[in-house]
Amino acid sequence: MNSTIQAYNNQQTPTDKEIGDCLAELIDNELTTAESKIWHSHPVWFLDGNPIVGYSKQKKGMRLMFWSGADFEEDNLNVLGAKFKDASIFYNHISEINTKELKRWLDKAEKIQWDYKNIVKRKGKLERLK
Repeated sequence: MNSTIQAYNNQQTPTDKEIGDCLAELIDNELTTAESKIWHSHPVWFLDGNPIVGYSKQKKGMRLMFWSGADFEEDNLNVLGAKFKDASIFYNHISEINTKELKRWLDKAEKIQWDYKNIVKRKGKLERLK
């Protein structure tokens, strides 16, 4: 696990640290070519400089967000972004993480991508990459 992501997880409550450690390990194992770092104060994984998946602590729990998740057609990714193509799920206990489901979402994250890397250059307009 990336040391800055481990440091982020270590700052969380014991329950949220456990969730973060689990998510980071699963994401690292599935997205083996992704670059991971702390971006906008939380862990994010990138493919070719494009943000794919990340998580952050919020009031409702630990939020796992897929930047292009709205196009995954997954019922449990039910917190959809209003402006972009993101979709999320909240976890409040490690037992809520369905590893089979998460692996399927990570596979879709590699195959379905919108170009967030160049969104500023395109003045907020998203284009489909894959």
